[in-house]
Amino acid sequence: MTRVSNALVSAPEAAGAMLAIPPVGNIDAYISAVHRVPMLTAESEVSLARRLQNDGDLDAARLLVLSHLRLVVSIARQYMGYGLTHADLIQEGNIGLMKAVKRFDPDRGVRLVSFAMHWIKAEIHEYVLKNWRLVKVATTKAQRKLFFNLRSMKRDTHTLTPEAAQAIARDLNVRVQDVVEMETRMGGGDIALEPSDDGGDDDYAPIAYLRATHSEPTQVLEDRAFDRLQGEGLLEALESLDARSRRIIEARWLRDEDDGGTMTLHELADEFGVSAERIRQIEAKALKTMKNALAEYA
Repeated sequence: MTRVSNALVSAPEAAGAMLAIPPVGNIDAYISAVHRVPMLTAESEVSLARRLQNDGDLDAARLLVLSHLRLVVSIARQYMGYGLTHADLIQEGNIGLMKAVKRFDPDRGVRLVSFAMHWIKAEIHEYVLKNWRLVKVATTKAQRKLFFNLRSMKRDTHTLTPEAAQAIARDLNVRVQDVVEMETRMGGGDIALEPSDDGGDDDYAPIAYLRATHSEPTQVLEDRAFDRLQGEGLLEALESLDARSRRIIEARWLRDEDDGGTMTLHELADEFGVSAERIRQIEAKALKTMKNALAEYA
């Protein structure tokens, strides 16, 4: 192992060829490949880190990353209980590893493996929080701490008792109300706002009772147009009629109970001294005229 590490430091081109991971078809092949990459000694790690820090040597950075990919695989495996694939978790962890390599200071006396763990976990944590639910469940430091520790600290699947919530709050140095709130958030699930396409009778989505139709923009515009149609539109349409046609329309359609109610065709026929059929014809023609006048308001 020492000879291999010394060779990495002295011959980066040869090391790159030796440490290059060939394309693999699945996650198991990838994990097998990264475990075959040799680890670096402390001396080789410091030398590579100084080359990166002082000279911007990307070959040195690549060797530092490749030799620690197995660490990412190991850490990512700890977060597989959140319903996310191992491959995606590894991918996010690799981003954290690259950030750690970029910021690693070899003169602090700390191995890269210890320094990189924080960055790897930070990237995986962020990925889990963004993808575990449609709505992010943890934003503050206390919420993040609870999200990643609450399930393991609960003794069973039942709701926390006040005493248990206080104990967890004390152990994690957070408020009791934060513990209760996070338990509620984690116990819930995602619900589609709108119903699915199959349109089942049991599919009652929140949109049905959450929407406020009175303030919905389209509904507001429709209500305004309807009010205008009933007001100035109707008045304008009536004014387009002659006096007899207007009298017939008002008597047949616009009288309420206080005015004696609507009149029949025969009553209007007696009033104008014509037949009921003639009143019907005048009414039909008047309604057609009003419809044309109301077209611009529709």
